[in-house]
Amino acid sequence: METITETPVGAVRTGPARGRAAVLAVAATTFAVVTTEMLPVGLLSPLGDALGVSEGTAGLAVTLPGVVAALTAPLLPGLAGRTDRRTLLVALVLLLAAADLVSALAPGFGVLLGARLVVGVCIGGVWALAAGLAPRLVRAAAVPRSTALIFSGIAVASVVGVPAGALVGEVAGWRWGFAAVGVLALVVAALLAALLPPLPPSRPLRPAQTAALLRIPAVRTGVLLVLLLVTGHFAAYTYVRPVLERAGIGTGAVSGLLLVYGVAGVAGNFLAGLARVPRRALLLIAALLVLALGGLAAPGSAGPTVALLVVWGLAYGGVSVTTQRWVLSAAPSAPEAGSALFTGAFNAAIAAGAAAGGAVVDGVGVAGVLAVGAGLVALALLVCAVSSPPRTSP
Repeated sequence: METITETPVGAVRTGPARGRAAVLAVAATTFAVVTTEMLPVGLLSPLGDALGVSEGTAGLAVTLPGVVAALTAPLLPGLAGRTDRRTLLVALVLLLAAADLVSALAPGFGVLLGARLVVGVCIGGVWALAAGLAPRLVRAAAVPRSTALIFSGIAVASVVGVPAGALVGEVAGWRWGFAAVGVLALVVAALLAALLPPLPPSRPLRPAQTAALLRIPAVRTGVLLVLLLVTGHFAAYTYVRPVLERAGIGTGAVSGLLLVYGVAGVAGNFLAGLARVPRRALLLIAALLVLALGGLAAPGSAGPTVALLVVWGLAYGGVSVTTQRWVLSAAPSAPEAGSALFTGAFNAAIAAGAAAGGAVVDGVGVAGVLAVGAGLVALALLVCAVSSPPRTSP
């Protein structure tokens, strides 16, 4: 197997207490960006009604940031040159806050999409920097735990951020949901400025290093699994609110059910993290996702719909940790390039899923978008079943 190596990232000398505090600030940052990225999912119907667009068109508020983030993640660190990474992170989060507040005040859908484009730049830039910061903030023994804490922002955003934003939107109106995450971003920027040590740039990752990983067969398989699973999921999940409403579930219960979904996702994340063999975990995850999405495609009452939603959350909660382990196991000597490739593929799949879902939901309705999602996940199940797993463990 071809070996691709990277230049190591230099550590920053700081005390244990300040290092832990800095890691918490970075975790708060990932929570803020993921909450902002996914917020339209919980506000899709009222947002579309207020701005005079269909639910499929409103889904572009999720698609556009994903496209921009996928392009930005591998490019921004190099474009930033010698800018201190603390300064850059604070600037990106302040820009995120500004975009959220513009979204809250948007007079029309075009202005909101412009603000969401800026959100995509912030998402890609923050993840490109934050994903690899733990080795620069804490001692080597604490790096795995600190990295897990930084990535926990994804799960906490699903459990707390998006449902809370949806609840604010239901109580006070969708504009206040965007305003709330804008204020959150301002608080996070202040935490970063206060708690992060200076982070002078290390040698930037060249795009050619990331692209070279695709010459490794197991890496290509891992990226394909990310694209199929995440695209299938987001084709359906972007329109989860109409799915719940179709089953007769009132709008007041949507935020609570999204919370239930998020709790199931956290449980799935930790359960998948215990799996020693990513391939076996992915086979089970894909099978459960096919069951959940296929079952939801058929008209049903509230009870079965809620049960399938829980299965959906439990299964999808394990997707990111298992696919990331697959990619990093396939390229153990190039963790930063592997992470960049994984992040780009993941965000591209979010955008593709939201776009595909929008086209299908406008054409044939909610049942069609669930069927498309189930079909893509079934293809991922087939790919996983016939492919050789990586030979090493991360």
